[in-house]
Amino acid sequence: MTTQNANTVAAIRRMGLLEWGLLLTLSAIWGGSFFFNAVALRGLPPLLVVFGRVFIGCFGLFALILLTRQQWRPHLHRWPQLLLLGGLNTALPFTLIVWGQQHITSGLAAVINALTPAFTILVANFFTRDERASAGKFMGAVLGLGGVSVLIGTDALTGLGDHVMGQLAVMAATFCYACGATYARRFVGVPPLLVSCGQLAAASLLIGPMALVVCRPWELPMPGLDVLGAVLGLGLVCSALAYLIFFRLLLSAGATNVSLVTLLIPFSATGLGIAFLGEPFTLRLLVGMLIVSCAALLIDGRFRLPRRRS
Repeated sequence: MTTQNANTVAAIRRMGLLEWGLLLTLSAIWGGSFFFNAVALRGLPPLLVVFGRVFIGCFGLFALILLTRQQWRPHLHRWPQLLLLGGLNTALPFTLIVWGQQHITSGLAAVINALTPAFTILVANFFTRDERASAGKFMGAVLGLGGVSVLIGTDALTGLGDHVMGQLAVMAATFCYACGATYARRFVGVPPLLVSCGQLAAASLLIGPMALVVCRPWELPMPGLDVLGAVLGLGLVCSALAYLIFFRLLLSAGATNVSLVTLLIPFSATGLGIAFLGEPFTLRLLVGMLIVSCAALLIDGRFRLPRRRS
């Protein structure tokens, strides 16, 4: 193994304080997207909300590229890769989740979405050389799913087995996220700002025509300022800023570690409810947080399972 490859393995094996801080920030941003989604869906159909989110996010990031005078034209030859990334990591999973949540509860969707680290461990194991699966990582993924289930409660599992297509849609979305995060490692050396903008531009091209045909927005009534503000928040904060953090974290922590955000999102959403909506802090939340924390450390590699002595 070369020195460069050895350094890469060491870099993505464990996360430092900066990486953990970015991961927690990302989970808080994407946890807050549930609030924005709820408001936006009051006045717009789901597919139009998704298109507005990715298009506004792309517009905001491109404006930032122009302001910072980053050279984006030398990377235009990557458009086929960006199109695939935009489909795998944004357009397809966003659409699948929105469709699936019309048939299943948000709690059950969150539990299924917590399968992302397990899928990422499998995908990264077969398609990368430096993120091989281990018993500790698999144990961490299973433990994390259990922690999310404790947080949400057994009520979230009500309906498990009903509306199977909705459940399969959300599960397919988590597999897309796993493939997208692993594939995105091909963009090593490309500034995160350019990758983020390229991904959202590709997603806009993929979703835009479908949204126009299905939703016919010119026939819809003008949405209120609260709905427009929510879509703006989804685009600029939950997409533009979030993907800047996502791709920055991906470069230093790897696909498996960055997928931990799906375990943390339910806790950040609950934390926002406690902080701003007066929701109670319960023992179930504390137990769930402890379980997920242990799971995250197992996947990160900071804790290791003891090996059997021969």
